[in-house]
Amino acid sequence: MSRACRILIVLAAIMGADGVMLAAASAHQADASRVASASSMLLFHATAVLAAVALAERGLIHIRIGIVAAFGFVIAAALFAGDLTLRQYAGHGLFPMAAPTGGTLLILSWLAVAVAAAWPRPR
Repeated sequence: MSRACRILIVLAAIMGADGVMLAAASAHQADASRVASASSMLLFHATAVLAAVALAERGLIHIRIGIVAAFGFVIAAALFAGDLTLRQYAGHGLFPMAAPTGGTLLILSWLAVAVAAAWPRPR
C-alpha cells in the first residue's frame, strides 16, 4: 500500500472521529443545524475517502485520479465542516466563501471518481 493511501486512511479516520464528535455536540445543543451539517459532511466523506482508496488499491479505478479525488474529499470536507463549525462556535467562518468552495470541491472530487472509473487503467 502506498504512503499516500496510508495517509488518506488516517485522515479518513480522523474525519470520522470528528464527525461523531460534532454529531454528539449537535445532539446536546440548541440550534445546532450547522454542526449537524458539518458532522454529516465529515462522516459521509470519510467513508468516500476509504472507498476511493480501496477502489484505487484494487485497481478498479485509475489509481492517480482516485487518490487525487480522495485528497479532494479530505480538503473539501475540512473546508466545509470547518467553516460551519467556526460559524457555530466562534461567530465567523474560516474565510469568505470557504463552505461553498468546499462544496464545489466535493462535487469535483465526486466527478473525479467517475472519471477514474471510466479512464482506462494501465495494464
